[in-house]
Amino acid sequence: MRKIAYVFGAVVATGAGTYLIVYLYRWQWQRAMICGVLLLVVEVMLFGLVTLGRLSRIEERLRDNDRRQRELDARTEDVLTRLREPAAAREETRFRWLEDPAERSYVFVPVLMVAGVALSGLAWVVQKLASATARPAERRLAGRLAVLAAPDGPFEPAQALDDQDDLPALGAGTSRSRTARRTVVAVVGAALLTALIVGLADLTQTREEEANDSEVTSVVVHVDLRGADLSAARRSLAAQQIWTACRDSTSVPLRHVALGDLGDGLFAGVVRPALTEHNLMRLRGCLEDATLDQAHLTVVAVGDADADDD
Repeated sequence: MRKIAYVFGAVVATGAGTYLIVYLYRWQWQRAMICGVLLLVVEVMLFGLVTLGRLSRIEERLRDNDRRQRELDARTEDVLTRLREPAAAREETRFRWLEDPAERSYVFVPVLMVAGVALSGLAWVVQKLASATARPAERRLAGRLAVLAAPDGPFEPAQALDDQDDLPALGAGTSRSRTARRTVVAVVGAALLTALIVGLADLTQTREEEANDSEVTSVVVHVDLRGADLSAARRSLAAQQIWTACRDSTSVPLRHVALGDLGDGLFAGVVRPALTEHNLMRLRGCLEDATLDQAHLTVVAVGDADADDD
């Protein structure tokens, strides 16, 4: 489900970004702002999805680490118990000569008893010192051997595979291939980004325009209305309002330029002097991107003419 959301978001973001550039190139600011807002919303959504995915993976890793730590502690205690079993057995049989039958007679029994008590006390002191200093070493040894200990319960291949994660990684070849793939993807992405920047710079570069040798430029537009009032007067008023709002969209303001009614929703405007290619693009973009309520204007035809043309 998350992959589908990623693909859908990438497609929508690509479309919104493409149309954002197209509308900016056509000087259609309202549509460009709508595409920009949509692109921003999709980017925030993708960022949220990526963040949630990272958080979920972090939670899974923490749970796996806790489970492995508990298993490792259990194995460490088990190995430590096994290491201490021989010492406990030796402590139980340390003075077996005292358990011999009492019918047997010994020479210098009092001397031997005093010497035995002294030696036993000395041995007890040495044993306590040795056990106190050896416990950290035993625990470290048990921690190292816990990885090699057999798991509790029946053997499961999946559990064995999980246990192998505690061992040093040996996949050097896989790491190199992954690094090579990432390098190729980075190089291709950098090349595409460079081409995009160069293309946008070429399209948006300010160049000196060639003068239009014609004397006038004629613009024919068609007005579409929505709603209950579709009369000719309402259509003419909408066309005049849009035309008046767009007269300042060119580098040279279109002053004293009227819009004539041709009938059937068609209107014509004659501009003197003739518009250059860039100014004509700005005028077309403003007319077709007008924000008048329930009215839409479409540029039907554009042409240049001289004063002697009919």
